[in-house]
Amino acid sequence: MTHRLSKLILLLCAALCGRSLMAQPMNLRQCMDYAVAHSAKMRLCAADRSDELAAYRQSFLDAFTPSVGAQSYAYNQYGRNLDPETNTYTDFTTFHNGYSLSGSITLFEGFQALGKIRLAYLQRQKGLSHEQQCADQVRIAVMEAYYQLLYYRQLAEVLRHSCATADSALTKVRREEELGRKGYADVVRMESELAERQYQLADAEGRRDQALLQLQEALCWPSDRRLIIADEPEELEPLATPTSPIELPAVQIARAELREAEIGVRQARAAWSPTLSLGAGWSTTYYTYPNLPEYTPLPFAQQWRANGGQYIQLTLNIPLYSRGTRSLALRKSQNQRHRAQVRLEQALREDTNALRRAAIDVKSAEASALKAQRMAEVGQQAFALSRRQFELGLISAIEYQTASQTFLKAQAESLNAQLQLRLKRHLLRYRQTGIL
Repeated sequence: MTHRLSKLILLLCAALCGRSLMAQPMNLRQCMDYAVAHSAKMRLCAADRSDELAAYRQSFLDAFTPSVGAQSYAYNQYGRNLDPETNTYTDFTTFHNGYSLSGSITLFEGFQALGKIRLAYLQRQKGLSHEQQCADQVRIAVMEAYYQLLYYRQLAEVLRHSCATADSALTKVRREEELGRKGYADVVRMESELAERQYQLADAEGRRDQALLQLQEALCWPSDRRLIIADEPEELEPLATPTSPIELPAVQIARAELREAEIGVRQARAAWSPTLSLGAGWSTTYYTYPNLPEYTPLPFAQQWRANGGQYIQLTLNIPLYSRGTRSLALRKSQNQRHRAQVRLEQALREDTNALRRAAIDVKSAEASALKAQRMAEVGQQAFALSRRQFELGLISAIEYQTASQTFLKAQAESLNAQLQLRLKRHLLRYRQTGIL
């Protein structure tokens, strides 16, 4: 009984610890790592990598190992046929049962086997680059959803505080109306201000829930678990200036495709070369006359040894004319190489332009964030002054409402500018170093 109780307590503690761990807030780095580990796209990429590894191993087997096969057959031969004992034609029914074992290996085919090995290796390397590209796409999607959720969450907090301020102002206006200092029109305008803030808060909370759902979809998060993210994003390391150009996966894939096309051209030219192959085999047969009762065949084991034979053959195949198929294959491979070269140049150009665009975006986002922050600070001071003036009766409710809307807009723009700056810095660092 004591053992069962202690075991139950341990299980309960483990469950509580696991739930507490699941409830811990996740920062941006943890979200991206979780998405890469659980993404369906990454699982499909892992299956593709397994296929490419198997194809790479198979290319070695095809190049350096022979093909071996065994065969067995049995048949009855009716009518006029050749007697295996006398080598003359007879009308007896003959039963044949044969066995054979053969193998062959290609000795030379214009080094096409080595080309297949190189091609399989390049396809494997291209697959690794494609997997990295998929991981980067998953991380960027998570990053955008993460910052969008942060924006609407913090915007909802700002609007919640604004609703509290508007409600407090409405309470004061109603009290001053009772004292005769304010009119009914001021009360109505303050009620309108509070209703507008409550509507904006409800809309922001709805968008926040949609952003949370979008982040959960990007993370492949289980529906029965609660996702909690950190309120403040992690600090970025200083942007490093790369000493040499960084090739992102898109450029690596384009370069691998060019190398594949070059190997394809060499393979097409190698198809013109002779093919030399070596083969060897062994075979034996057993026969009898089932319709001749007086005939006694030799035992199976004796016929197995007596009828056995071996052969070794060396085959040289020289291609002379194939209706232009080899010329067509060579022309297509050359065109494929040209297309791969154009795609590589385009990928390099797009990568360079994307790096420049990311640098411009960061510079613009830094200026926008600085000005938006300054605008929010000034708007806060102006709103505090307008609020004091409204309490003293120096400005109307319309002027107070305008100042409140201006301050709220400045806060939203400042918040959005700060988060956009972080996102742009992440993307610039990715373009510079290949690291997210």
